[in-house]
Amino acid sequence: MELGFTTAVYVVAAVLTILALGGLSGQESAKRAVWYGIVGMGLAVAATLIGPGAGLWWLSIILIAGGGTIGYKLANGVEMTQMPELVAGMHALVGLAAVFVGFNAHFELGNVMAMDDSAKKALEGFAALLAKKSQAEINILRVEASLGIWIGAVTFTGSVIAYGKLSGKVTSAATKLPGGHALNATAAAISVACLIWYLSSGGLLPLLILTVMALFIGYHLIMGIGGADMPVVVSMLNSYSGWAAAAIGFSLGNDLLIVVGALVGSSGAILSYIMCKAMNRSFISVILGGFGGTTGPAMEVEGEQVAIDADGVATALEEADSVIIIPGYGMAVAQAQQNVAELTRRLRAKGKTVRFAIHPVAGRLPGHMNVLLAEAKVPYDIVMEMDEINEDFPDTDVAIVIGSNDIVNPAAQEDPNSPIAGMPVLECWKAKQVFVSKRGQGTGYSGIENPLFFKENTRMFYGDAKASLDTLLTKIS
Repeated sequence: MELGFTTAVYVVAAVLTILALGGLSGQESAKRAVWYGIVGMGLAVAATLIGPGAGLWWLSIILIAGGGTIGYKLANGVEMTQMPELVAGMHALVGLAAVFVGFNAHFELGNVMAMDDSAKKALEGFAALLAKKSQAEINILRVEASLGIWIGAVTFTGSVIAYGKLSGKVTSAATKLPGGHALNATAAAISVACLIWYLSSGGLLPLLILTVMALFIGYHLIMGIGGADMPVVVSMLNSYSGWAAAAIGFSLGNDLLIVVGALVGSSGAILSYIMCKAMNRSFISVILGGFGGTTGPAMEVEGEQVAIDADGVATALEEADSVIIIPGYGMAVAQAQQNVAELTRRLRAKGKTVRFAIHPVAGRLPGHMNVLLAEAKVPYDIVMEMDEINEDFPDTDVAIVIGSNDIVNPAAQEDPNSPIAGMPVLECWKAKQVFVSKRGQGTGYSGIENPLFFKENTRMFYGDAKASLDTLLTKIS
């Protein structure tokens, strides 16, 4: 009865998870989708606590209370600009949990195999399942546990490095040790050898070596990826964490972990593939790491950056009939989305056509800009994807770039040696006038120079985005 009840609740939780993932694909259904996910996860935890093998209630309650408190404080204290780092941190925890569960399965299997038949009959829960397995099933379990540990360890160190790059604690440049991909290939080969060794011996040493190799691969893969490509990395790590959970689900015989892990893993992989296409990247090169470097000397940028003040921008906007706004991470850092929304309302009230152009990898997290604009109550119907709006720039009077660099960089089309060569970008330089809101003349997070800032029809609106827009709003009634 307990197993049947737990299985039934798991099915409901899995359906709610599917509804949550489906709902998150649209802005209007996202809020409802989040609640589907919350309820589904709550049901899953409750069913696990009261299902077969339940025990150590006091420890479970302490851990849930502790984790819930930490999660609540983090969620309330983190800024939208820190969401990519938070997501990377959560992926690291999922990976680490997979490693711990895999080792726990190994130790539990060793304990059960050391028991005599009479002692095995008194076992309950996961240990009882292990006691009934044949040698072939035990080998399958060892493969599942090894995969869970390996993927989890790659996810853990990869996510830690991703967190460091996103938060500025680790250099955002693509950095590899001497030997590059050969080191990763060697570590992968050693991992396979350790898996074979583990299957034949069942010892702890090959499992430990396999874990160390996986930890190195996770570190080295993500260190070899440049800052401009971090949105894809975050999505890919999300996929890794899902597959780690699925592998551990097989080890534990937990259907919900298998289903939800597969859903997260596949959806993360699909999103990564979509983003790779949007950046003209090879999906395989993302998995292997090490892209984002230059292939030769960068093209020389000629000219100078010409500044403009709020009066000049206001005059151009008053005379314009059509405006396209391109938000980027700089808008998020300055928390200027409300100012942008207010500017949009005032311009539209004057009868001007105002739209937003969103690149698939704008910001440092998929959908980052969409969430910020929705938070500021910007109408959904004027928020356009790159493919929908790119051809409209030649007919646009004013393009306003707020804190973006790579997604509006013409070097992607003009410089074959650029780290972003071939990447589809928002062709805002084709508009009649371009205003770039930017703190200073630096190259930004990715360290790539942008020829847009030096073009004849571009003017630099220097300063903090929020402060600059505050000043601009006083000029536009």
